[in-house]
Amino acid sequence: MELMQVEVNAARFRVRIDGPEGSPWLLLLNSLGTTYEMWDEQIPLLSGHFRIIRYDQRGHGGSTAPPGPYSIDELGRDALGILDAVGAARASLCGLSLGGTISMWLAANAPDRIEKMVISCTSANYAPPEFWIERASVVRSNGTSGLYDSLLERWFTGQIDARNPGAKALVASMLSSCDPQGYASVCEVLASADLRAELPSISVPTLVIAASFDRATPPATALSICEAIPGSSLVVIPDASHLANLEQPDFFVDAVMEHLVGSPRARGMTVRTQVLGSDYVAGANARKTDFTAPFQDFISRYAWGEVWTRPGLDRRSRSMITLAILVSLGHFNEFSFHVPAALRNGLTREEISEVLIQCAVYAGVPAANSAFAKANEILQSLDQSAG
Repeated sequence: MELMQVEVNAARFRVRIDGPEGSPWLLLLNSLGTTYEMWDEQIPLLSGHFRIIRYDQRGHGGSTAPPGPYSIDELGRDALGILDAVGAARASLCGLSLGGTISMWLAANAPDRIEKMVISCTSANYAPPEFWIERASVVRSNGTSGLYDSLLERWFTGQIDARNPGAKALVASMLSSCDPQGYASVCEVLASADLRAELPSISVPTLVIAASFDRATPPATALSICEAIPGSSLVVIPDASHLANLEQPDFFVDAVMEHLVGSPRARGMTVRTQVLGSDYVAGANARKTDFTAPFQDFISRYAWGEVWTRPGLDRRSRSMITLAILVSLGHFNEFSFHVPAALRNGLTREEISEVLIQCAVYAGVPAANSAFAKANEILQSLDQSAG
């Protein structure tokens, strides 16, 4: 996890990054009235596959509110500036409501920066504008606290307490953190934004997510977006309203993962390649036979798609544990390709040496001696290849 403040377009943004270095970038974009904590329940699974960027919109949470008015172009350029600041040349997108609208702007105006896109419970045009102008006026006069009850009715079904007991408290916390002037200026963005003419130009692989009971952006709105974006697909989450990622978090993240990464086996193959390297995985696939294919599928799906992507340990820690176990069991064939994997996962040669010394104490000197010899051979080979 990395926390930072990023200066972009006369605003200072609260930004958080999760997930292993070297993984593909994923930018999560929030709805109006929320902070990046709205995605907390999706982070454990997503961070096993992505380097995730989250930030608070202008005037929300820990981000400042420069004087308005704002435009959808400015909010889109904020997102691009944050990508630049963290060094993300390309990223996939997942945006909800306002975040989905910003995502559509990015896909239409900066397609070279975008890999894939998920837009959920969103619209390309939030008519009638009078609704948002009135809300902006009310918030400027009275703050955001008076919105709480009405937003709960629009954002969740009556089953929310059973499905996610902490959701209402989270909404209250996020809403109270909004600067009234910033919130109102973003409301005015929704009053004026209209991306309908730009949707047919979007070429980014797109998934549109709707929620069955969403009154703010109903499934019919999602269908119209899906029909306008060439090649896009539509998923409707049952028994959820506007903040579908909080009401049906598992259903939501499964749909996102299926679009961005693929099937459970495909997800495992992606992680396996990131850790072990493309040459090793290509070789393993080339050696695969009808007899060994079920085992290879098992390894990709469960070892790499599930265990190696669990949130409890980072990849560096998993590499250290893996090396130690392989030495202890004398599995030096597997050890030989996990040494380069450990380097990819951020271990230094000195740290690998320390792991092997630890093994000498608890797994025995002969095992550690064999491991040092094998590791030294591998590292010398890597040096020769690099030279």
